[in-house]
Amino acid sequence: MVSFLHTLIAFLLLVLFIFMKHKTITKNSFPKGPKGLPIIGNLHQLDTSNLHFQFWNLSKIYGPLFSLQIGFKKAIVVSTPKLAEEILKNHDHKVSTRPTSYGTQILSYNGIDMIFSPYNDCWREIRKICVVHFFSSKKISSFSHVRKFEVKQMLKKISNHVCSSKISNLSEIVMSVSTSIVCRIAFGKSYEHQGGEKSRFHGLLNETQAIFLSFFVSDFVPFMGWIDKLTGLVARVDNTFKALDEFFEEVLKEHLDSNNRKKEEEKDIVDVLLELRKQGGLSIDLTNDHIKAVLMNLLVAASDTSAATSVWVMTGLMKNPRVMKKVQEEVRNICGKKEFIDEDDIQKLIYLKAVIKETLRYYAPAPLAPREASKSFILNGYKIEPKTLVYVNIWAIHRDPETWKDAEEFNPERFLNSDVDFKGRDFELIPFGAGRRICPGIPLGIATVEMMIANLLNSFDWEMPEGITKEDIDIEGLPGLARHKKNHLCLVAKNHI
Repeated sequence: MVSFLHTLIAFLLLVLFIFMKHKTITKNSFPKGPKGLPIIGNLHQLDTSNLHFQFWNLSKIYGPLFSLQIGFKKAIVVSTPKLAEEILKNHDHKVSTRPTSYGTQILSYNGIDMIFSPYNDCWREIRKICVVHFFSSKKISSFSHVRKFEVKQMLKKISNHVCSSKISNLSEIVMSVSTSIVCRIAFGKSYEHQGGEKSRFHGLLNETQAIFLSFFVSDFVPFMGWIDKLTGLVARVDNTFKALDEFFEEVLKEHLDSNNRKKEEEKDIVDVLLELRKQGGLSIDLTNDHIKAVLMNLLVAASDTSAATSVWVMTGLMKNPRVMKKVQEEVRNICGKKEFIDEDDIQKLIYLKAVIKETLRYYAPAPLAPREASKSFILNGYKIEPKTLVYVNIWAIHRDPETWKDAEEFNPERFLNSDVDFKGRDFELIPFGAGRRICPGIPLGIATVEMMIANLLNSFDWEMPEGITKEDIDIEGLPGLARHKKNHLCLVAKNHI
């Protein structure tokens, strides 16, 4: 009997030990993070307008890898270059899909575009088309005349402001230039000087961008989707999609009109897509919806990022007069007395390129890179399950004090004797992401930013409006695909003599 009791006690202790060990493993099988509430998790604690900054502060409490429960979805946030490399290089194929959202799903024609599509054969073919036919070095070079024309128009507009002593709203001006460049490349025409069409186009662009900023409860707590309907958000998405689709239908109809024949050098992106469909030989059946989805990507993402980056460059320069003086001297000394700085001249402007790199680091126009795990993997000893949201906090990575000396200072000199670049190989600087989902439009965006900034610095001296100091320039940003400056950058331009 005693022997039996000893055996029973030993067995119960063994069961208890296994249970406690399993409990400990389960408890520690996911990174720590802030405690949430039942059902909604940490949803009520998140400021969707400033997630990157909030995640950065949370990483100071919970470490460079922490977890969240956002409604029914688990999420992890990584905040160092080492962890970013682990995610975006070593496990890239397991986290190359995008989280789905009601708004983006509708506007991307059910995820058949390049930005919001899941990681599948359709995405691979669409990306290949874009890389080969729109974003190759040869193609970017062929669009140089478009950039040159639109930047010259910008300089004329600002010159008129100088003559009339008018303050220049650089946020509006730069967005207008960037949008015109993208529209001419994509559609073959700009909508800036077409009266009612301009108003309609910009209203549509602004509304589409607003949808990308919107938070849908149904994305995280499906059975509470009625809230999105009650707030009118679902109707807003549907109306925006209908208007956007009608706009793209008109664009396609114009390009399919046999009376609108163009020379080879005049063909735009719509022409190229229609020719590819006619030729066949693709791995997918390229439909009108595929073409519209790609145009939506170009319309919103390409114009957005270039404009936001350019405004942040000028913001950084105005807040740092020493840097402004140095970069203007470089532009004017190397390029002489040229009235216009072209792309051949820009290749000589080493400090200007360092200023743009530092802007991409310091202001991070796209501060969060959201992914979703499609397969399980181990990260820092934790098992990350499929469907887990993975946020790479670019903002935090660019401010990592162990990577960057004086990380909170705007200092372009850090790049003068450095091989660190933003093309996805150096994980301490990933403003455009990295891995399979890196932005393929980097060459187009950088070419646009460089030409705008070089000529703004060459043609004009810049001052603050009366009564405003450089300390008054805020650096608050708006949420979105690109982080725009919240308050417009308004400056006084003076002709350079």
